[in-house]
Amino acid sequence: MTAYRLRLAVTADAEAICRIYNQGIEDRVATLETELRTPDERRQWLGSRDARHPVIVAEAMDGLSADAEPARIVVAGTVRPAWTEGGLREARAGSASADNPSSHSGPVGWASLNVFNAREAYRFVADISVYVERGWRGKGVGRVLLEKLTELGRAHGYHKLVLSAFPANAAGMALYAKAGFRTIGIYHEQGQLDGTWVDTIVMEKLLPV
Repeated sequence: MTAYRLRLAVTADAEAICRIYNQGIEDRVATLETELRTPDERRQWLGSRDARHPVIVAEAMDGLSADAEPARIVVAGTVRPAWTEGGLREARAGSASADNPSSHSGPVGWASLNVFNAREAYRFVADISVYVERGWRGKGVGRVLLEKLTELGRAHGYHKLVLSAFPANAAGMALYAKAGFRTIGIYHEQGQLDGTWVDTIVMEKLLPV
């Protein structure tokens, strides 16, 4: 079973983040965005983020042994395990160490906590983004990224996470529902993609303390 190392994104990840994001734009299943991005634009985007709106990436580990160190993520200057105890048992397989940089192949997915609304009253709500490289979809990348976003949301004092999804994105909808997001409404004909009106489904997850 593939394991994933989660960490905060750095400037050097801009190209991978750009590639994965552009796949989501081209596939017309994840965003109403239509203009492809460039690595330079993504570098500027990364540089504009503040501490409460982190971007994280998932890197595939080519086999994580049962006695290996847990995959780790650096958050606010500290190192913390990226998995729950149960998650560690599920993620471990093979014989590589999670701390060996040669044992992973670079980002295969990314996710972020985004500004929902700039007004002060909305400071406890975060919009989320999750994107996975085409060849890695359906292999648990989205799940571990979503779990980490939820953990980071609590750590940064958010009360609620929200997202918009396309009704045609059945895999994404199932992932969000399994992670505890509930549908609260539909924006009918919210935008146009290739001349076709597209609905978006609004989902939310409360983060009780």
